[in-house]
Amino acid sequence: MPGSTLFTDAMALTPAGDGRYDGELNEHWTIGPKVHGGAMLALCAKAARLEYLNFDDENAWPIAISGNFLWAPDPGPMYALTTVRKRGRRVGLIDVELKQGDRTAVRAAVTMGEPEHHVPPLLSVNPVVPLMTPEPPPGLEPIGPGHPMADIVHLAHGCDIRPSLTTMQPRTDGGPPIIEYWVRPKGVAPDPLFALLCGDVSAPVTFGVNRFGWAPTVQLTAFLRTLPADGWLRVMCTTVQIGQDWFDEDHIVVDCEGHIVVQSRQLAMVPPQ
Repeated sequence: MPGSTLFTDAMALTPAGDGRYDGELNEHWTIGPKVHGGAMLALCAKAARLEYLNFDDENAWPIAISGNFLWAPDPGPMYALTTVRKRGRRVGLIDVELKQGDRTAVRAAVTMGEPEHHVPPLLSVNPVVPLMTPEPPPGLEPIGPGHPMADIVHLAHGCDIRPSLTTMQPRTDGGPPIIEYWVRPKGVAPDPLFALLCGDVSAPVTFGVNRFGWAPTVQLTAFLRTLPADGWLRVMCTTVQIGQDWFDEDHIVVDCEGHIVVQSRQLAMVPPQ
């Protein structure tokens, strides 16, 4: 449904046979004119799960996905080609190519399995809960008309996204940027695919060193640790090193109950001065 802003509609895929799934790169799930990388990764994960569910394992989800971004497509028709490489007792592996026309935009390897249930972990070092409340602080504005990010972050058509703009300011103490977001989809509860998208939701950490502009993702790996509870997702984004050409960016996505839902790390290009 190209005109719809709902996340579930943006993730709609139709089986076309032989591991192919047809869909649409939705115009509302974009950054500037280009389709959001996290949305494309979520579509790869959706295609992998649909193909895997042909083997009737309803509890299986993409517990890990590693995507290489080869090309930045515009909104429009797309299709995903899937190949099942392994189906084991607890773990499976599916390759996915997200294509538009004859060109591959994303090539992903998707590990299928059953995520953790909401039980206490043996050990957890969760940096988000001490710093971020389960709901956005009062006065934190959503991206929308009049917001300084509204002309770029079109995801706000389909989700309530509230960045802490103060965390995007350049650091003066030499420390790494730590960017905070509160996000949830409009009209539906957050599901694992939306949580995977949130693993790529932040503005580039290069804002912290006064490098703005497009920072194309080259490779992104995300882990789905558990299924999200219904409510706000808290997203914390940081980095280990911003080089002259390349930088890494880490996201931790935590649900309203304090569970780590998604962890991601990407390699991207530093915007020019």
